[in-house]
Amino acid sequence: MARSINESGSSWVFPDGPLEEIASRCDVITAASLVGSCKFYHDSATQSVALPASQPFGMPCVLHTHQTEVPPAHNPFYRVHKFKQEGAQKDKQHDAKDRKGTLCQLTPLDRISSDAVIPDGGTGMWAGANGDWIALLGFPWNWELVNVYTGRRIPLPPISEFKSTPDKLVFESNDQHLQLLKIAICRVPTAASNYTSFSVLAIFNAAIAVLHCASSRWTVLDNQFLAYGYSDAIIHKGIVFAVTQTGEVYAWNQLSWGPLLISTAPIPPELDEQGRYNLGSWWLARSPDGSRLFLVHTWGVTDGRDYTGLVRILPAAATSEGRHGRTIRGYGKGLLGCEVYSMDTSQLMPPRPWRRIISLGSYSLFLGVNYPIIIPVEDGAEHDRPNMARSNSVYTSHHAVGLAYPPSPEICRFSLNSEDCTVGFQTNIRWTWRQVPLWLIPSFANARQWNLPSRHRLCRGGGDGHLEALTGDNINLIAAHLDVTYTVRLAACSRELYDMISKDEGKMHHWDEPCLLMPPPAYWFDEHWDVARASRLHDTVYDLVPLDHPRRSVALPFMHDRKWLGANGDWIAAADHHEWCLVNVYTERHIPLPSLPDSKIDHSSFSYQPAYSFNWGPAIDLLKIVICQVPTKGGRYADYKLIALFDKTIFYLEGGGDWRMLEALTPAPDYPNYCDAIELRGHVFAVDETDGSTYFWDTANENLMLPFVIPPPVVDDQQYAWFLAPSADGKRLMIILTVNKIGIANAEVPPDIPYAANGLQLRQYPPVATYVFELDPLSTARAGDFLWRQVNSLSDHSLFLGLNYPIIANLKKRESKAPDGTLVPFMRKNCVYTAYRNIRYNQYPKILRCNLQPDEGETVGVISLPKDGWDSVRQAAMWFKPALNIARSVLPLKKQ
Repeated sequence: MARSINESGSSWVFPDGPLEEIASRCDVITAASLVGSCKFYHDSATQSVALPASQPFGMPCVLHTHQTEVPPAHNPFYRVHKFKQEGAQKDKQHDAKDRKGTLCQLTPLDRISSDAVIPDGGTGMWAGANGDWIALLGFPWNWELVNVYTGRRIPLPPISEFKSTPDKLVFESNDQHLQLLKIAICRVPTAASNYTSFSVLAIFNAAIAVLHCASSRWTVLDNQFLAYGYSDAIIHKGIVFAVTQTGEVYAWNQLSWGPLLISTAPIPPELDEQGRYNLGSWWLARSPDGSRLFLVHTWGVTDGRDYTGLVRILPAAATSEGRHGRTIRGYGKGLLGCEVYSMDTSQLMPPRPWRRIISLGSYSLFLGVNYPIIIPVEDGAEHDRPNMARSNSVYTSHHAVGLAYPPSPEICRFSLNSEDCTVGFQTNIRWTWRQVPLWLIPSFANARQWNLPSRHRLCRGGGDGHLEALTGDNINLIAAHLDVTYTVRLAACSRELYDMISKDEGKMHHWDEPCLLMPPPAYWFDEHWDVARASRLHDTVYDLVPLDHPRRSVALPFMHDRKWLGANGDWIAAADHHEWCLVNVYTERHIPLPSLPDSKIDHSSFSYQPAYSFNWGPAIDLLKIVICQVPTKGGRYADYKLIALFDKTIFYLEGGGDWRMLEALTPAPDYPNYCDAIELRGHVFAVDETDGSTYFWDTANENLMLPFVIPPPVVDDQQYAWFLAPSADGKRLMIILTVNKIGIANAEVPPDIPYAANGLQLRQYPPVATYVFELDPLSTARAGDFLWRQVNSLSDHSLFLGLNYPIIANLKKRESKAPDGTLVPFMRKNCVYTAYRNIRYNQYPKILRCNLQPDEGETVGVISLPKDGWDSVRQAAMWFKPALNIARSVLPLKKQ
């Protein structure tokens, strides 16, 4: 694979090649769109070994509603991107414009589910699929075919014989109610026909309509012999075939004859005697070579209806097994079953008999609302267990759209091997789906056709392997779905890309504002943690949440099995059970840190958590790692300064040295109760939570003599939360104190207010006392007079305090108050924002915004994270400011 050209030689930008790096971070649909954007990427993808490993290309998958618990109105994953339609002819519907992308979930049979962003149908419903195309139903008569990779839309005309009703799936014709079952896309549109020629069947319970061109009319196929409703229909060798709910098969030749009843249901005697065929589903498909017609009958799947009085054994799962974030259930023989029949349709008058098929060989059938898929499937085993994807099997999903009761099991595998039982699973445990699941095989096999004719190709370069192909139209599509870290890498590839991303007119990344770095929202809800975790791309993807804009994702591969302990700028301090380290968020540069001196502490008594808990006389707990000075390239990444803040002691580290303990020599058991610490002008300062006293040591003194003690600025009976921060010019020490506990009378809890901008929950609490004081510690220490001066205003700045090193953000463009007195916008100047104070802060998590100059009666704004699930999350939310400056520092001297 070609690598990005970078004269500075920085291999961190795209070490595995640009295509693999970007595509692995995009959702699978966006990745396929990227592959089809230019010839260079298409040729690279066809030769890539790593790309199929990162995305489920060529695998049968279930496309279904995303399994997020955030209500759609406040969906933080809402994406907006541009789909530009290219072609010889354009109309207003095909002009380049913004379209919303719908975040869905793609569930491969033998992989963890991943995200998929497809063109948004608004309130439309999926009604069918074939290849790259899905059928969308809107109201009234807003039907269209949509290409999931390019966003091209082909409107379908209404059926003039039918009248619409308030229900988009119900129509009227001759005083008869017709229920739409699905849209069968029998022949897909192609660039060769200018997307005007295709074949589509609208399948209703009592009618079939066929359409072959967007500019023509639907033809309704009459059937005076119909006694039971239809179940499925396809076009085979130019003839329309339809099967009813009881297995009768009818055929129409649109040019000469029809309808013709070619067969009744070929039911085995044992099924006919028990009446199970009445509860089965009938499907039509084609043989792998397209020469024969298949009739498939599945039975035994329940759908929640009342079956009282029917001869029926309700299926009960005999076995269950958790795999890939879902529960696979096995059903005993005789409870669920499937038969496949074949007919040679070259002669229909009289028709030839059905022949039962006992084996599909290396092929498997995938049936549902989508057009039937029959492909070869390789058998395999994973950890001595058979894969869910098997040959000689029939897979089924919903047989129609808008079912009042979803089938159970929802996704079934019926094996034609007599020794195998039927297995199944559900796509959405909580039945939150609003779209019918579809079988979809992600692929870029048709990518060459997406941009035809050649004079309208999206690519305006890139043939020599450069990244110019990503500029212009494509960058909006790609950058909108890349996580923040990989967007920085993309910006580091060329000055043109950097300029485009830094301008970021849509403010997709909000480089100039502090954001909350936190686990994804699925981790916080009452869903089982393992299931929620499996629903994400992987467990090292976190959310970066601007306070007034949609959240973004952040890929932090180095956080696997690690816990973050602090942050400053581009660097995060992290730990596992073996070591502490510093890691750069963007470059992933890893700097191991030395162990704490064994002469000072004892690791053995807390061997199960050696990175967080230690024994030093009394037991001590790590609160956080304060990154006072980040490592830099100029200092060979050894010029960092760190504080390991424990509740009863402090250690200090300069790059290249060893940890040194800062002792206060307070008599036992009256050890200090530290809660925050920073380094300022060569001195370490730490505040005692008990009374607000501040200790400071001169780090230039190799022996680290006993500290000075600065008395607190406020002495009263109130319990405060204390924070330390440098002033904006870095010369003075600031101490910030807020009331430790907030609430209202009678312990009432204010209601949550959903914030649509980012999916967070806000609350309003009564005002609390918040104070900021400052002093010049060095000059006052020489004079021996420590006098704190109260700061009444931060002017255009706001403070962001917590596990991170204090951030003093310039918010000159922001207001200090909401014009209408409401909670939003939540980001304001002249405010103090506090988040988690340390990694062990297990008090009910609330993130506060306190105005230093509040109006009378102004409330405190609170971001409320769910109390339940804290033990599962284990990562304390902290403030983080995304930055593009690291990309600029490695840019080549001239444009690529």
